[in-house]
Amino acid sequence: MASSSSYNSPCAACKLLRRKCMPGCIFAPYFPPEEPQKFVNVHKIFGASNVTKLLNELLPHQREDAVNSLAYEAEARVRDPVYGCVGAIAFLQRQVQRLQKELDAANADLIRYACNDIPTGLPQVTGTSSVQPPLTPRNRLAEFNRRVGNEGGGFYQLPGALPYSFPWNDASSGDMNDGGGEGGM
Repeated sequence: MASSSSYNSPCAACKLLRRKCMPGCIFAPYFPPEEPQKFVNVHKIFGASNVTKLLNELLPHQREDAVNSLAYEAEARVRDPVYGCVGAIAFLQRQVQRLQKELDAANADLIRYACNDIPTGLPQVTGTSSVQPPLTPRNRLAEFNRRVGNEGGGFYQLPGALPYSFPWNDASSGDMNDGGGEGGM
């Protein structure tokens, strides 16, 4: 004789726990019969009783997120029993640090190459008698920063910013040699 629930398969939790899946089963919406491994991992790590207590304490709209979090943590713990999610987070943090170092090295290379492209003599504004200091590597970096407005470490020249002043500008001729824009370097 066929069971009355033969058309309705039990949720993955009830099937694993070998109990009848009632219509108000708290596991049914979150552990469908098509995903048995999801509940197997959660049950193995947290236990069915603890998951039941947790779900009963949460509001219905919070339960799905909690189950997804538990499933993720349980799967990570099954894959790496010692570190679990913390191991994955630590791996990602190390990767971010490595990529940050690569970015810093690329930015340093960009500054070094840009500083090597700066000509040794600056264009003189007619009517000035100031003598330009020799461009040592530090002075070249300061000149590069001054030319591109590199106060905060950015590498983009603002539209309209020119590497030298025109005689008809309001700025005094002494502005070119004031060393502004060194950015603390």
